[in-house]
Amino acid sequence: ICRVSPRSRASCSERGCGMTEPSAEDRHDLPLEIDVLELARWRTAGKLHLVLDVREPWEVEICALPDSRNLPMAQVPERLGEVPEDGALVVLCHHGMRSQAALGILVQNGFKDVKNLSGGIDAYSQMVDSSIPRYR
Repeated sequence: ICRVSPRSRASCSERGCGMTEPSAEDRHDLPLEIDVLELARWRTAGKLHLVLDVREPWEVEICALPDSRNLPMAQVPERLGEVPEDGALVVLCHHGMRSQAALGILVQNGFKDVKNLSGGIDAYSQMVDSSIPRYR
């Protein structure tokens, strides 16, 4: 699947989007996901982190985590300079697929402390904070 256009079924090399697939060594080093309960613990404990929300603006209007920063997935490659490189970065989307793609782009561009939120904001709503609206 192309990480720039995750809805595409073609790989990045097939689409010609300019992204390269991670090597076997890079895949081994890719940061792990974080589950919603661990993120909730971070937030309660005040652990320094930024939540990067890669959903579309219309999705963020429905619901968002407080203090998250919205940067739609399609804009991540061209707006990398707006993403802080220091501190922990948790990337989220609706269910975790777009954020996994964004994580790959960030890692390829030198970001080190990056984690994908497993299950996305939908899982956060179900398991941590039911006041966050769910949508399809």
